[in-house]
Amino acid sequence: MTPMNENNMAQKPELFILDDDRQHAELLAELASEAGWNATFEQSASAFLANLPGSGVLVLDLIMPEMDGIEVIRELAERQSQLKIILISGFDYRVLHSAKQLAEAHNITVLDSLTKPIAIGDFMQLLKDIEQLIPQAETPSLDRLPINIEELSRAIREHQLLLHYQPQIDMNTRAMTGVEALVRWRHPDKGLIYPDQFIDLAENTGLIAELTSEVISIAIEQSKQWKQQGIDTVISVNVSASNILSLTLPEQLIELTSENAIAANRLTLEITESAVMQKLTSSLDVLNRLRMKGFSLSIDDFGTGYSSLSQLYQAPFTELKIDQNFVMRMMQDKEAMVIVKICIMLGHMMGMKLVAEGVEDEAIWQQLRELGCDIAQGYFMARPMPADVLKGWLDEWHSRERHDAAD
Repeated sequence: MTPMNENNMAQKPELFILDDDRQHAELLAELASEAGWNATFEQSASAFLANLPGSGVLVLDLIMPEMDGIEVIRELAERQSQLKIILISGFDYRVLHSAKQLAEAHNITVLDSLTKPIAIGDFMQLLKDIEQLIPQAETPSLDRLPINIEELSRAIREHQLLLHYQPQIDMNTRAMTGVEALVRWRHPDKGLIYPDQFIDLAENTGLIAELTSEVISIAIEQSKQWKQQGIDTVISVNVSASNILSLTLPEQLIELTSENAIAANRLTLEITESAVMQKLTSSLDVLNRLRMKGFSLSIDDFGTGYSSLSQLYQAPFTELKIDQNFVMRMMQDKEAMVIVKICIMLGHMMGMKLVAEGVEDEAIWQQLRELGCDIAQGYFMARPMPADVLKGWLDEWHSRERHDAAD
């Protein structure tokens, strides 16, 4: 096995190993080669970064003399690298864990973290698991095309936005308690566009208030239609920092719900921690008046902000949503499990309902239920779906629950 160079080309999945320990790097490269990977290694971080590959998987040692793994992560983030990484270290496990959080905060995908000495069987199994995921994960998005402010403004004016809804399930009764409204954009030329491609644009150009107003209008109209079909459920809608700084928001919402004969408590406003903290005094003014008019308030992505306890103490939230990054990892990551437990305990002590996002399988469902979580949301129950599909899904869900109860 030879060090990396520009001639190492193959139609195999690419694995790059950056480790100053040559013997260890050679061993990992040899194992990966036997597993069908095009594996190369480098001992120098600066040499690796000088010829940074565009994609693939990087096995990154945190402890290196010239430039450590944290510095490499910083460089990858600054260059917006598409490399996915496997972190390795023989140092303190807590440092390895924290480095993983740092990388993910920079939007770098961390596939796993391994402690030296690495067990050969674990490494080989990891490569096998990754190889199954990479083709799907790296399939290019056909709708990821440039979007400008004129297009987005026109989309709002011409009602090109639509909502998909993801059910929220009571963990004790298994009844649907609500749905979260997730915005999509049906572009006339580019097809269906997802929010990660236009929300930031809306935020940065001042269109977010108009966009949110359109989303809330769609949600309330849909709530009215569902009510006529016998589905009386709560709809949760995400609102931004600029929305909750608008002193007229409570009156606008109560007028809109009244016009459509929808009770205020059928609408939950989801607000991120960072949004509340931007201008705490002004946001508390609006949040309190929203609650006084009967709207429910959910603090979203809890645990990812920087002053969560202060917000829980000061703001009148009725619901706490545990961030999906903790929920999805809780069965493999003991720190994530601790955070989930603390969130549930804290929320209940403060009289709030607990919603866990990212419930992807039955093991997570069962663990959350044992911990006393109130509501679950995730692919284990249902993916986000168009409004006209919800009733059919709900009938099927009820039928399945009756069948399970009979057994």
